[in-house]
Amino acid sequence: MSNRCCIILAAGDGKRMNSANPKVLMPVLFEPMLGWVLDSVKDAGIEDTNVGVITGSSADKVAEYLAARGKFRTFLQEERKGTGHAVMQAESMLSECCSDILVLCGDAPFMDSGTINAAYELHKQQNSDVTVITANVSPAGSYGRIKRDKNTNLLSAIVEMKDCTPEELAITEVNSGAYWFKSERLLWALPQLRDNNKSGEFYLTDTVGLLAKNASTYMADDSIIVLGANDRRQLRALNDMMTEVINSRHYSEGVDIIGHNVIIGKDVKIGRDTLLMPNTIIRGQTTIGSGCIIGPNTQISDCKIGDNVNFNCVQAFKSKIGDKVKAGPYVHIRPGTTLHNNVKIGDFVEVKNSEIGEGTALAHLTYIGDSSVGKNVNFGCGTVTANYDGLEKHRTIIGDNAFIGCNTNLIAPVEVGESAATAAGSTISKDVPAGALAIERGQLNVKEDWYKNKLRLDKKK
Repeated sequence: MSNRCCIILAAGDGKRMNSANPKVLMPVLFEPMLGWVLDSVKDAGIEDTNVGVITGSSADKVAEYLAARGKFRTFLQEERKGTGHAVMQAESMLSECCSDILVLCGDAPFMDSGTINAAYELHKQQNSDVTVITANVSPAGSYGRIKRDKNTNLLSAIVEMKDCTPEELAITEVNSGAYWFKSERLLWALPQLRDNNKSGEFYLTDTVGLLAKNASTYMADDSIIVLGANDRRQLRALNDMMTEVINSRHYSEGVDIIGHNVIIGKDVKIGRDTLLMPNTIIRGQTTIGSGCIIGPNTQISDCKIGDNVNFNCVQAFKSKIGDKVKAGPYVHIRPGTTLHNNVKIGDFVEVKNSEIGEGTALAHLTYIGDSSVGKNVNFGCGTVTANYDGLEKHRTIIGDNAFIGCNTNLIAPVEVGESAATAAGSTISKDVPAGALAIERGQLNVKEDWYKNKLRLDKKK
């Protein structure tokens, strides 16, 4: 596999997107279109260091995105003079890299590793100078048409839609924009490209005509691989189609999805017999176990969730959730949280950067931040761990089997021992020993005739 390289065309500005970002960074299911292409290249077995990306509009943003993902090479196309001109910018890579070069479009998120590798196998079997990945699309719209010799039916040229005759416009086999080239033959063909066409550009497709004597085609199983987006409407269509593709995969793996507006990111893994309810979004590096009920009205990002979990109206981010946890409605689980098995969280509860022990219950109207909570602890409603003193954040520690009364404020740093309790309405600012009851309330001070005096002052005003 090390004899293969890839060039990804990502220089388009995407003016019709009306965005501050380049087209290839527009998202499909939360992932930039370019990210989908990079993942397919990686899955096909091509190393990051053998991938060159042609940048143009907002090259700095594309470079920043690439740097966060791996060690890719970039080549700037300062003037947009067509796809052939774009590939010319990577001439140094063509000369020094691999024997076979894959060329892909950075805004074609449905191109998959299976198609890439199957086309490569055909390319090597037939010892072709170029292998064009094609698809059957009807109507063919703006895609370049695959023109074949009438006698041999072999590929003779790719004709861009703008340059098609009426007869050529009727062709339904189209160019996907993806090719395998012998590097040395591509290097031979590129200097011979001319811009004498209606667009005044150097077409990469013209290299196929130059190499037609030893060219082949690989028709993809699904025409979806050619799809891209030039405006927001087309981008929405890609999102809808990708949602169906991802959901279909989970159906096959035993997941149930009912209702509408269930959106699942590309890297999410879900166990069988899990049910996803309406208005649920699951994204990032999230794994969900078996037998769960997720939703409705739930968002989960970058979480590891166990089996038989029930989330109803929950927002959860970068956290670990054990088995048989029940949370909701209106629960916010913030980054750094671990909920162990059988934890129960009721309505209007927020947990941040805390570890909650097995069997602990946070009934409702509670905030737990920067805390370590033991097993089988019971929180009454209205409990708050005050973790910030204005300068630094401190941690609250609560032992196993403790009971925290309603409307308790725990002023960190503070520790409540095992089997200890706090009385309702207490503000706990000192450690509570194991087995003790802590009552910390201010002295009641009653002001007689307060209301009458207030009325008198109001009249004077």
